[in-house]
Amino acid sequence: MASHPKSRVFQTQCNRTHQLGALAIAILTFFITRLIDNPLTSCSLRSPTDPTLSERNSIDLVSNGRLNWPEHGYGSSLSLRIYVYEEREIDGLKNLLYGRDGSITANACLKGQWGTQVKIHQLLLKSSVRTMNKNEAQLFFVPSYVKCVRMMGGLNDKEINQTYVKVLSQMPYFCRSGGRDHIFVFPSGAGAHLFRSWATYLNRSIILTPEGDRTDKRDISAFNTWKDIIIPGNVDDGMTKFSGPTLVEPLPLSKRKYLANFLGRAQGKAGRLLLLELAKQFPNNLESPELQLSGPNKLGRTEYFEHLRNAKFCLAPRGESSWTLRFYEAFFVECVPVILSDQVELPFQNVVDYTWISIKWPSTRIGPELLGYLDSIPDEEIEGMIARGRQLRCLWVYVSESERCSAMGGILWELQRKVRLFHQSTETFWLHNRTVVNRALVRFDNWIPPMPLP
Repeated sequence: MASHPKSRVFQTQCNRTHQLGALAIAILTFFITRLIDNPLTSCSLRSPTDPTLSERNSIDLVSNGRLNWPEHGYGSSLSLRIYVYEEREIDGLKNLLYGRDGSITANACLKGQWGTQVKIHQLLLKSSVRTMNKNEAQLFFVPSYVKCVRMMGGLNDKEINQTYVKVLSQMPYFCRSGGRDHIFVFPSGAGAHLFRSWATYLNRSIILTPEGDRTDKRDISAFNTWKDIIIPGNVDDGMTKFSGPTLVEPLPLSKRKYLANFLGRAQGKAGRLLLLELAKQFPNNLESPELQLSGPNKLGRTEYFEHLRNAKFCLAPRGESSWTLRFYEAFFVECVPVILSDQVELPFQNVVDYTWISIKWPSTRIGPELLGYLDSIPDEEIEGMIARGRQLRCLWVYVSESERCSAMGGILWELQRKVRLFHQSTETFWLHNRTVVNRALVRFDNWIPPMPLP
């Protein structure tokens, strides 16, 4: 039977509607797929070098020279509460500070690379974050000048180990958390290895150290990025003044005699030996005398910095360990530090972009190629790196956190990120009413030390 004319018209219109609808769906599907695969510019992820992203996550230099920490991950203000153990509070703690006979003084330990143990302790004693109440403390600081004490003969390695174990066994708060909320400073290249049993007792604790790697002489490094904090080295106080003349003043680039220098001892290390040989090949470009610890050729404090300031670039190779104080000293004579230490860890990496203020060159490529590269960098770019370093070098200065910018302020901000709400150890248990007890079900406030170590 023939179809009705009106029915054929309706069918044609219906088919066209379906076709248009299908086309529209196809086009829409195409654009949605493209949008997912290639987001629009306004929604795309920014490159890590995008200044907008960088500014949000980096410290902010404001008009008065004060450095503001970013709120992201840190909070809007320092709200830490740190308990500092008193030297007479725990039997044996004085030995870690002054030696077995108590003859070593804090002032004697202030200088040199281990001075940070003293400075951090003294600054915390006067800090606004210090609390005298253990129950309100978020973190606990265990003072020790043990690197200095060892160097001056106050304790030997065996005595250091025994004394630390004795001290820790008398700390119920340490046992409660397994050491997670306790802070220790190890200021030298040995890092926490100075305490031979660190892996047993301090594997959960917060370690402040300039040393991020010691695998050249040890099976493992004592540094863990998730809990530990890299701190700046201890630069000579005569160079780190915020006001007034320093030990030596920087020279204009045009008056510097050398392209680069390395002032240090070879110590039998491959990278340093290569620099000594390179200096013999290119004596007009690279100054690299073998420094003497004693005798008529030993450089005094002033002479050392006068030599250091006489180059555009200060080379910082690894020595006994991956870190070197020379990296920090470079900022105060205003030469660009060139890191020649592949495993090095640098302080405050969460907020400081070191590509703006330093150079890191592969230690496997130390040779004429390095000098050629440094010589190719225009003076205006060198000046720019020096200027940015001048703004940030206050982060290497150990003064109160109340100053506009300081190493201590940076350390406290980093410690604030380490605070945990909850702590437990293998010797900590809790009941339905939130009572914390030990293995014998004795309430925490009734624990009698020494407790079993975690």
